[in-house]
Amino acid sequence: MGERAHARPIWAERRANKDSSRASPLAVHDFAVLGFMTSGHAVVEQRERFALRAGDVLLVPAGEAHRWVSSKNAVFWGVGFCGACYAPSELATLLDPFERARAGSSAVIHIPSERQDHLASLCATLLEETTVAGPQRAHTELVARSLLALILAEVARAAHTTPSTGVQTSMVGDALRFIERNCLRPLSLGDVSAAVNKSPSYVTTALKRATGKSAVEWIIAGRLSEARNRLLHTDEFVDVIAERVGYADATHFIRLFRRAHGVTPAAWRAARRRP
Repeated sequence: MGERAHARPIWAERRANKDSSRASPLAVHDFAVLGFMTSGHAVVEQRERFALRAGDVLLVPAGEAHRWVSSKNAVFWGVGFCGACYAPSELATLLDPFERARAGSSAVIHIPSERQDHLASLCATLLEETTVAGPQRAHTELVARSLLALILAEVARAAHTTPSTGVQTSMVGDALRFIERNCLRPLSLGDVSAAVNKSPSYVTTALKRATGKSAVEWIIAGRLSEARNRLLHTDEFVDVIAERVGYADATHFIRLFRRAHGVTPAAWRAARRRP
């Protein structure tokens, strides 16, 4: 679950960590991730240390620093998605466990034994669907979104049976949540600082210290995630996509996209639509 770029707004992977007692470097994602342990044991650090076993799900909200501390025969599914793409949608209520984890509740949820095979099957199907090529790819976004909803529903239902610690909201968590939910409309550092009742300089410093990114960088990350989603799954013109993700000036959007990805939006789309 380390830092890396994902072209798709929803993705899945299956990984096995070799036995290790060496802690990995801290990682911070600009997407949300859940890790579903299917066998073995691991210790992870995310604000505090958690011992994971088969059946546990680790929730990693966007912007949350985390790392592996140790592992033994650990096999797990990783499911990631663009939070900014789905926070304003009908999936919003299914993101509550991530919101609680960001606010300070436990980041680990145990899936009941009778539901673990089903959850693993959903993850496997999501992996298959998001790596499909050819004519079937036209339906990938809809199918992937439906599978993500089913996966999040399993986690949300299990969360009701998992003991939770008291939740204390943090300014960083509140700022990230506000950005995630509002970054596709005109949004400035001033808007974010007003939402959390802090000065712009305070918000910038706190976010940078906690996540490695400033508020403006998080706004850009959320917008570019949605832009990649639209480039991949729609035929909208680049200037239309720019406006949909919060940029009235398409030239400015193209410049930001090229800076982040090394190519223009049109070139990025063309490269990923080749048969």
